[in-house]
Parts: sequence; C-alpha cells; structure tokens
Amino acid sequence: MIIIDYKDSRPIYEQVVDKFRLLILNGVLGANDKMPSVRTLAMELSINPNTIQRAYAELERQGYIYTVKGRGNFVSDTGSLKGEYKEEVFKKLDEICDTAVKAGISAAELTGHIEEYMKGEESKRS
Repeated sequence: MIIIDYKDSRPIYEQVVDKFRLLILNGVLGANDKMPSVRTLAMELSINPNTIQRAYAELERQGYIYTVKGRGNFVSDTGSLKGEYKEEVFKKLDEICDTAVKAGISAAELTGHIEEYMKGEESKRS
C-alpha cells in the first residue's frame, strides 16, 4: 500500500501523508474506511510509531481522516478536498510556468512536454 523512498529528501511522515492523500483522493480508501492502526503500519514500514502518529495528526488536520476515541482513525468524506487538492496542484503548475517563462521556454514547448508526459502516464495505466 505505502512504500517509503529513503532517497527522498522529504521527512518520512510527509511521504506517508502524501501517499495516503493520493489513496484517499483516488478512491482506493473510501469514506469511513478504517485506517491501519499506528502500530501495525509502523511495523509494516519498519518505522517509529511516532512518525505514523505525526502523519495521522497531519492528515486529520487537513481533513482527510477523523479519529474515533478507542476505535481508531477513519477516512473522511473527501468531496470538497478533491477541489482543494486540484487547486494546490494548479498553484504548483503556475509556479513552474512562471519559472519556464523566466527561463525562456515557450508555451508550445511547455504544453508539448506536458502532453507527452500525460500520454506516457496513460500508457503506463493501460
């Protein structure tokens, strides 16, 4: 379900948050699904339980999960979160476009690259 990339410069808890966000937004984990327990996930990933607890706290702060005392963590209804996530992605894309303009990359080159990338991703899924 989740694979940690130890070459990634981001902290492990951020990687866990990002992986779960994508699983939730893509519908792999649906609303009210129970999340793995902190201990179980920590053992599976061979990382400190405090790291998982921190990731779960961040997911809860962002509204992706909620906690039921004594029962565990569950996936929230993420209808509105998909729009927020899309806005976040487009904001990053705007920053990249700004950098591309400053570097002298034309709109045609940028769009061509994006289209090529998307075709490659679609062929991976087929």
